[in-house]
Amino acid sequence: MESSSKGLLTQVTQFWNLLDDLAESNPESYEKFIQQQLKEGKQLCAAPEPQMCLQTRILKPEEKVLFINLCQWKRIPAPQSTTHPVPLSVGRPEDMSETSDVYTVIDVAYNPDVLQAAEKDQVKKDQLIRMAMKCIEEQFQFTLSHFYSITKFRIKGSIQRMKQNLMGMQADPTNLREKMRKGEVSSKTRCLIEEISSTEIQVEMKEPAYELKIVADQNEKPLEIEIKVELPGINSVSLCELSVSEDDLLIEVSEKYRLHLNLPESVDTEMTTAKFIKEKATLIITMPLV
Repeated sequence: MESSSKGLLTQVTQFWNLLDDLAESNPESYEKFIQQQLKEGKQLCAAPEPQMCLQTRILKPEEKVLFINLCQWKRIPAPQSTTHPVPLSVGRPEDMSETSDVYTVIDVAYNPDVLQAAEKDQVKKDQLIRMAMKCIEEQFQFTLSHFYSITKFRIKGSIQRMKQNLMGMQADPTNLREKMRKGEVSSKTRCLIEEISSTEIQVEMKEPAYELKIVADQNEKPLEIEIKVELPGINSVSLCELSVSEDDLLIEVSEKYRLHLNLPESVDTEMTTAKFIKEKATLIITMPLV
């Protein structure tokens, strides 16, 4: 132990001597090196920032609405390449309430470059969201709905709460030293950063056959959009999850089918209806136009 400490001290001394030599022989390189170290240090100290908020549901152990705040954080490293796992950090679940509604909020952080690249690519964005949901399921033994929607707000809860949640996951050094001295540190302590490979979460979900038509009145004025979706092998509407916004529609069915459509006209989401014809395994969605 003593020789190891002496070896470390020797390396540190050598490093500082090299810096002194660099400052004398090449002040410009020395200045660049110091500025680079300060820049990297500043990035490591930077706080996470909200990017987008998702809404889904916890199905087990207790059914509840779940909001997932996806955040960008410079402290999270970017993946080494497109084939390497994507690092992410998951905060602890926090239960909140508004009036009588109780819901759970979980904060998840990725490297900023990862999220910015996904903003331009819907497939990448969906993949990152699925990764976050899978990580939450594994880490907290939750079962989540496979359906999610992106909310109009960027964060659920306050930014200060989110920062405290993610940044507070680092153990207090004094407290950690005390626990180590007493032998209380658990081998199950959760790591700050998890790495998940995209290949781990890919589920084969086919795009089902569908027919979309705009129904008009006798004067050829468009009234509603009708979509018929064929779902072979599905015998219950309870297996279908449907989400409709003014301009798009998402259907997910029991990890077998997934259909995402951009609608040609804005629709009235509150008046939208869905009907499942069991004999034909067909889902019919009727969406009145705004």
